[in-house]
Amino acid sequence: MEKKKKKTNKKNSKMQFFRYLALALILVSIICIGLIYFINVLPMEYFLVCLALFAIIDIIMCYLLLGRGWKKRMIGTFLSIILIIIFTLGIVYELNTIGFLKKIGNKNYKTQNYSVVVLNSSKYKKISDIKDEDVGILTKNATEGLPEAVSYLNKKVKVTYSEKEDVGQLERDLLDKNLSVILLEDTYLEIAKEENENFASNTKVIYKFSIDIATKDMAKDVDITKKPFNVFIAGIDTYGKISSVSRSDVNMVVTVNPNTHKILLTSIPRDYYVNLYGITSYKDKLTHAGIHGIDMSVKTVEDLLECDINYYFKVNFSSLINIVDAIGGIEVDSPYTFSTYDNKYTFRKGINKLNGEKALYFVRERKAFKAGDRTRNQNQQLVLTAIINKVISPTLLTKYNSILNSVEKSFVTNLENDNITKFVKKQIKTNDKWTIESINLDGTDAFDYTYSYKSAKSYVMQPDEESVKNAKNKINEIINEKEE
Repeated sequence: MEKKKKKTNKKNSKMQFFRYLALALILVSIICIGLIYFINVLPMEYFLVCLALFAIIDIIMCYLLLGRGWKKRMIGTFLSIILIIIFTLGIVYELNTIGFLKKIGNKNYKTQNYSVVVLNSSKYKKISDIKDEDVGILTKNATEGLPEAVSYLNKKVKVTYSEKEDVGQLERDLLDKNLSVILLEDTYLEIAKEENENFASNTKVIYKFSIDIATKDMAKDVDITKKPFNVFIAGIDTYGKISSVSRSDVNMVVTVNPNTHKILLTSIPRDYYVNLYGITSYKDKLTHAGIHGIDMSVKTVEDLLECDINYYFKVNFSSLINIVDAIGGIEVDSPYTFSTYDNKYTFRKGINKLNGEKALYFVRERKAFKAGDRTRNQNQQLVLTAIINKVISPTLLTKYNSILNSVEKSFVTNLENDNITKFVKKQIKTNDKWTIESINLDGTDAFDYTYSYKSAKSYVMQPDEESVKNAKNKINEIINEKEE
């Protein structure tokens, strides 16, 4: 009797294991399918197929685990463990996707980075050394966040301020020792260094700080699965914090018509000589609009091309490096053999294998070409195409997590994640084939005064009005074209 009881207990113990295994399988499968529903990128009919498939798998596994027969249970155990591992990995991927989607969106602030600058020969080495000094700054209305920057500096050290109308005046006063200290936003500092070699070689930064400025959402929301829209892509010339304001090396309008499945890429040269939005005193290079934030770039391009920009994406140097490295590099078919400005890299005509840093050098180079920024715009399109081709390849599956982690902090956009998921869901359902066209605005090389640097003439590109008119017409054509 005692032996029979032990045998029964042992049998019950084994069955308990199979029941727990079946329960674990059902639990992870429910979590996995629930997260698929929550992410909301699968069309309903596809989701129902997945739901049915998960249910069938669970029923079959429960039959094998809980039915009669040792062999069935062993097969069920093996398959269930494999499925639990697969579902668990799926849950990890899904949670990463949800985390990524939640972080998409406008940060509602922009970051300005300031430097306290003195002469190399100055006795000042730290911020406390400039106590009671007269600090040169631009006029308060020249930079949006300058009052906040002055307030921040006042908390660190007691100083007075002298306002100047122009960066050139500040740099001359410092070099001529009419001022011992100046405070400049970093983008203006870089402009000063580019325009005056003496300033670059004879000055040093003794203190740096950043301030965040609240911004308003500029999105002109539409249902992007049904109505045409424009997206402005800005690539700023800086590393690190994506919220930082800086000059925009890449200025591109992407026009998308979801009904005709056409995309138009309109590239605008960085040095295009335009009226910055709301500023009438001087024209400026389009790249300098980025100094005032993505909002200024968007509004300036809207005025130039007479179109509505619905959304924007802003990326920087770090963005490109991270994305290209995350996908394992790219291959680009270069039309030219050329070396970068510092001779660090040489690219051959034909196929070039690029990692993140090489890709950045490839898209930044312009001085190696007679056509300058025009050729650079074309190279940017080549790299973008190579990235897209790599991302849609099977390597995406094996590098999925690293791609999400790299992209997560690599851009800022005001396109909300629910719009993105709706667009992805529609594309999965219809598998539309897209036609992509590209045009480049053109102009003539010139030198003129700019709003950002009034002291001397700088290189600019005077817009070719026929080129601008053609771009306006083409954008309107794509926007207004109806489905056949």
